[in-house]
Amino acid sequence: MSDSERQKMAAGEWYCCFDPELDALRVLARKAVHQHNTLDPENRGNIAPALRALFAEAPDDAFIEAPFHCAYGMNIALGHRVYLNAGCTILDTASVRIGEGSMLGPGVHIYCADHHRDPALRRSGLQIDRPVAIGTDVWIGGGAIILGGVMIGDGAIVGAGSVVTRDIAEGATVVGNPAREV
Repeated sequence: MSDSERQKMAAGEWYCCFDPELDALRVLARKAVHQHNTLDPENRGNIAPALRALFAEAPDDAFIEAPFHCAYGMNIALGHRVYLNAGCTILDTASVRIGEGSMLGPGVHIYCADHHRDPALRRSGLQIDRPVAIGTDVWIGGGAIILGGVMIGDGAIVGAGSVVTRDIAEGATVVGNPAREV
């Protein structure tokens, strides 16, 4: 018997993103995101309960401003004192780990999905996903985009508006599109 599309996704293989099981998981995430984005801040807490329940890890001292968006939630692991400013989007089709004390500015986007280059296969929903790992005490400026397969080292700084297409060394500062060390 062949693997399900969800199993292929989790294994980092090519899979069809139009799968009914994956659709149902995205619906759960949309509902949790809606709760987070619409609850009164006094009732929401640092992360709305439904959203926190989806995450792989979300300690009590992690904080996500609204609005926020994610694809599944189940692939997101936040460390202690992680801060995501308003407008962050995490398309977590693969693992996204954000280390302790890291801060993401407003409108930071993380994209794990990579769609097929062949138009017919892309139209059929074929994609593969690459994880993102952000170390401890990383600062990512507003509007930055982090692509799948990237690892950002501890203490690194990503300048606002940068597009990160490859790994960043510990303690490095990068800016631009594509992001380069300065």
